[in-house]
Amino acid sequence: MKEYKEAAYQAAKELAEISGLKPGDIMVIGCSTSEVLGDKIGTHSVPEVASAICEGILEAVKSYGAFVAAQCCEHLNRALILEQQAAEHYGYEEVNVIPQPKAGGSFATALYAQSKNPVAVEHIHAKCGMDIGDTLIGMHLKEVAVPVRLSMNQIGEAHLTCARTRPKFIGGIRAHYDESKM
Repeated sequence: MKEYKEAAYQAAKELAEISGLKPGDIMVIGCSTSEVLGDKIGTHSVPEVASAICEGILEAVKSYGAFVAAQCCEHLNRALILEQQAAEHYGYEEVNVIPQPKAGGSFATALYAQSKNPVAVEHIHAKCGMDIGDTLIGMHLKEVAVPVRLSMNQIGEAHLTCARTRPKFIGGIRAHYDESKM
């Protein structure tokens, strides 16, 4: 479990740095513990693995004053778990569900258990995201997602895909852009 926690911490820390994560921002995480253990997504949910990964990610992201949102599995229509404070800040409407390992997923269940005041919402627009095991988090990122390559490309046996977001470029050929926002 220590290996998973350390890998998750390192990945979240790198993504936070590359993304310019700031206080109040949200990092969305999709995680298949089945994939982490080398099995097909949705077939081998392991709460202990999810808990270790969640601890590592929370440690990294909280050091930036930011929030973590966990994408639930398709049985909860990809709803998200996050702190009530974040949901209220962004005006996200709360829905009533408590994730379980086989209905929501082990990672969402772990974040629910490790949060102060967890709530579920249906949609967010996160600053950046980490997909552990090809869970398809893109629908929860802001509109212009940019792939991010980290120093690692796996956690356990699971494929790791990360993205940050940036503001849209508008204005065409005559426009000038703020290089710091690219």
